[in-house]
Amino acid sequence: MKFKYLLVFFIIYFSISCSNSDDNKLNKTQNISKPDEIYISANNYFKNKQYIEATEEFKKLNKLYPLSNEAIQAQIMIGFIHYIKMEYADATLQFDRIINKYPSHKNLDYVYYMRAMCNYEQIAHEGLDGEFNNLALEDFNQVINRFPLSTYSKDSRQKIILVKSNQAAKHMNIGRFYLKEKKYTAALSRFKIVIEDYSMTKFTPEALHRTVEVYFNLDMKQDANKTAAVLGHNYPNSKWYKYSYDLIKNIDDKKSFLGKVKNIF
Repeated sequence: MKFKYLLVFFIIYFSISCSNSDDNKLNKTQNISKPDEIYISANNYFKNKQYIEATEEFKKLNKLYPLSNEAIQAQIMIGFIHYIKMEYADATLQFDRIINKYPSHKNLDYVYYMRAMCNYEQIAHEGLDGEFNNLALEDFNQVINRFPLSTYSKDSRQKIILVKSNQAAKHMNIGRFYLKEKKYTAALSRFKIVIEDYSMTKFTPEALHRTVEVYFNLDMKQDANKTAAVLGHNYPNSKWYKYSYDLIKNIDDKKSFLGKVKNIF
């Protein structure tokens, strides 16, 4: 009998304990903010440039509501905060995770664009290793090819021109060095790369003129004439056209030279 009363006591105690535990869990659950509320809080920190607090809130959102739309946007914002702080390696890693995990996300064009910007902003100058040139170029092309109607496509095209200008500048520097050292074949190779692969850059007129110089020094007068004519046709107001004309004026007089331009085109 005594054992029976003892058993009842434990059952009642256990029920009360469970009830209190359930009540505590319910209260804790009720105190948890909704995903949009956490996102707004994090975004307010971000706007006030409190990046550490913003990152913590975005991470909390991912932990509590990993399948929510706000959680995905929070992951993008974490990457963007790394980008703002110039933590490019961490930002790139974050954007890569998003691309791999959410290949159909509606804002994926922005993620590709930001990954490209991380590489683009690490291009110091044309004399350095071309790794970031190539990575930025690849990523900007991804934006254009995958998302042709994206609002980021236009800027990606402009950035591609700037990246290619950076690459063209490197080839021009090497070509000028070879030309100065009278290594004409090597110089010609570099200038032709600029003319053929980087024709949209500002270096094309100079590359054509330097090609005229190479041909002139190699005593290839006909090739020098023809290249100068191409330069005059496409860039008639360029200073490089004037330099080329002055260089070969001992070959043809002005009237004859201009006639060659018309005959070629």
